[in-house]
Amino acid sequence: MEKLSPLTRDTLRDVYFADENVGWLVVERDLLKLKTNDEPRSYLLKTEDGGFSWRRIFLSNKDINPRLVRLVFTDSQHGWVFGESGIVFATSDGGGHWMRQASPTKHLLLGGAFALDGHGLLVGAGATIVQTSNAGATWQTGFVRDGENARFTSASFVGANFGWAVGNAGQIFATRDAGRTWFAQRSNVETDLLDVKFINASEGWAVGVNGLVLHTTDGGARWLAESSSTSHVLQRIFFVDRDHGWIVGFGGTILRYGRAIAPQLKD
Repeated sequence: MEKLSPLTRDTLRDVYFADENVGWLVVERDLLKLKTNDEPRSYLLKTEDGGFSWRRIFLSNKDINPRLVRLVFTDSQHGWVFGESGIVFATSDGGGHWMRQASPTKHLLLGGAFALDGHGLLVGAGATIVQTSNAGATWQTGFVRDGENARFTSASFVGANFGWAVGNAGQIFATRDAGRTWFAQRSNVETDLLDVKFINASEGWAVGVNGLVLHTTDGGARWLAESSSTSHVLQRIFFVDRDHGWIVGFGGTILRYGRAIAPQLKD
């Protein structure tokens, strides 16, 4: 692991790399350090040389100055960035151009997941779950049964029909009809969940505060807590396949998962 020179003193919110050279960062500025209200609250950084140099990309203008939170790509060309007030920008040419999409909601968007066929989900505050089948050209609001107090932080999509969203107080909701209707699943915890990832329609993982790791092998009918050997906040989970996964969190926490080994904490 090589430490690069600091890019900025602003807060880095999200990261995505299409390959070993091309990558993106979502950056949020400190409101107290802005000299005027017209200064961008957020911007993107793009690298094409593996992170040795970065170029700023501003999506704000005099009519809109959004706080951006997350970045989701399906491949090197197609991506979405979203955040406060339901703002969504999309690119279909690798970030050469970013177009604002019709806002599906006015709530803060905190997570999302897209598939190569154009199906996608965005989730956020106010029990917000919106879905698209055409890469965001149009959006539909999903009906969340008994979820009026939910604040969703992350979503995972499998195929065209199956999806899961996680949020505050251990809430997990699932859909089997491409996001039109959502029903609650029992997590058996009241701990805030921050990320979810399903490897297929049966097996999935969710992580959250206090080192919580949940695992299911039946599509979420039963969620079981796994030992993580840490009490740190766990924020992101990533799998390259069902046998190799990583979880990262507060304090430099990195958990590694493999079929032949138990999860391990690396400082």
